[in-house]
Amino acid sequence: MRYQISGKQIDIGAALQTHVQTELGSIIEKYAERPTDANIVFSKSAHEFVCEATIHLSTGLTAQAKAHATEIYAAFDACSDKMEKQLRRYKRRLKDHHRDRVEPVELFGASSYILASEDAGEDTEPDSLQPIIVAEMQTQIPSLSVGEAVMQMELAGAPVLVFRNESKDGLNVVYRRDDGNIGWIDPGS
Repeated sequence: MRYQISGKQIDIGAALQTHVQTELGSIIEKYAERPTDANIVFSKSAHEFVCEATIHLSTGLTAQAKAHATEIYAAFDACSDKMEKQLRRYKRRLKDHHRDRVEPVELFGASSYILASEDAGEDTEPDSLQPIIVAEMQTQIPSLSVGEAVMQMELAGAPVLVFRNESKDGLNVVYRRDDGNIGWIDPGS
């Protein structure tokens, strides 16, 4: 497994890197069978340290956790506890999907755009109906089953996930509803 441990405008010592690798390694070994890489980023926000961890699994799923504390080791420990809870919670699902899926998740390229928000008052009319594009970047759309898409959305802590439905070969969306349930948009049905 490949670890990438970095700090945003702070130095990460060898002792912290060793601590991160041993602690995260034991969690991953316990709950995830074949992880590919882990990205851990430490930063400082006012008086607190922030730790963000992302683990990519061979099944194509990604688990993410973020925590903050006044001490850098405490921030990592809180983050690793969240990661362990996520992986423990989904261990059975990950194993079940791993048995069904012999090939890794297929990814497709797509464009992703960030549009400028309308900060003008309610009485003013926009100059045109075309939105202003602030940023354009490439993204990847995974090819998943609906159950895997819901699990990926929950593991990543995302409010919405666009995916290519394996069974119907079309683009679908799963999202968290205001009532706490999961919504599924399948334009092909």
